[in-house]
Amino acid sequence: MFERLEQIETRYEDLGSQLADPTIISDQPKYQKIAKQHRDLEDLVDKFRQYRQVTTGIADAKAMLEESDPEIRAMAEEELAQLEEREPKLEEELKFLLLPKDPNDEKNVVVEIRAGTGGDEASLFAAEMFRMYTRFAEQHRWKVEVLSSSDSSVGGLKEVTAIFEGDRVYSQLKYESGVHRVQRVPATETQGRVHTSAITVAVLPEAEEVDVKIEAKDLRIDTFCSSGPGGQSVNTTYSAIRITHLPTNTVVSCQDEKSQIKNREKAMRVLRARLYEVEMERQHELQAKERKQQVGSGDRSEKIRTYNFPQNRLTDHRIGLTIHQLSEVMEGRLQPVVDALTGHFNAERLKAEAEAVA
Repeated sequence: MFERLEQIETRYEDLGSQLADPTIISDQPKYQKIAKQHRDLEDLVDKFRQYRQVTTGIADAKAMLEESDPEIRAMAEEELAQLEEREPKLEEELKFLLLPKDPNDEKNVVVEIRAGTGGDEASLFAAEMFRMYTRFAEQHRWKVEVLSSSDSSVGGLKEVTAIFEGDRVYSQLKYESGVHRVQRVPATETQGRVHTSAITVAVLPEAEEVDVKIEAKDLRIDTFCSSGPGGQSVNTTYSAIRITHLPTNTVVSCQDEKSQIKNREKAMRVLRARLYEVEMERQHELQAKERKQQVGSGDRSEKIRTYNFPQNRLTDHRIGLTIHQLSEVMEGRLQPVVDALTGHFNAERLKAEAEAVA
């Protein structure tokens, strides 16, 4: 592992030298490509250098234990204890950073939220969840663009589809796909009984045209009148678009824009993301059969999380995580949950890699 890390450090330094080369600076596409490669290695190289400093410090502290001065030996013992505690942690972090990167981590995502069992209460929760993800996006300076939505009669959302654009969006949201269950007393409940409702969340990495090839002959495109807010053009202009991918019977519609062309562009982005997700799931199933194990499959039929409002409690059933800060999470402070999920599934991947090597 350490020989490989030294090679990566050499590569990192070479890329840094190239970034100072005037001929490369003048070639912006090449410069940006090298800058990205350099940035991608930065965390790993920084962690490796920390690890090397610690191992050097351990060797120096052990040498100081041979000194005759008792104060120096006491100081060395204290420093040695601290460094030996850090060493295995840094080594574990290096192993995680050396894991193959998920090629989708850098991608934008299409988020689809749908109200499930629970009627009006489920639609209200769907709206709150979309607000939570939007607040989380604001903290990361991501852009959120609603592609389509359907309101419920009580001010909730029957469903909403939006694109989240920014830095490493999929890496942060990829473990959110699944069934989210809410337990609370609805505003309309006179007896004070706790009701259980559910929504589904799908997080799809946005696919480029090179990721998914869609033949024009495989598409049926229908136009229809927009419904809902929109002024005079509503129900008079056939601007809304419905695209059906015939081989998979995947249907996508978009009516958020007044322009038919813009609605078509947005619908195609969602269609590409959905077809890409289907292909990813197919590949995951093949890998699971080969390895008899599948890490982070994102099975949407699985209840992944429960939000218990009376107890201010959030429980993620996949990793046994329980936190009593639900009110803060619903304000968009989701990072502790995201970090816990990422750490857990990275550990699972590390374990699977070790078993594969063995």
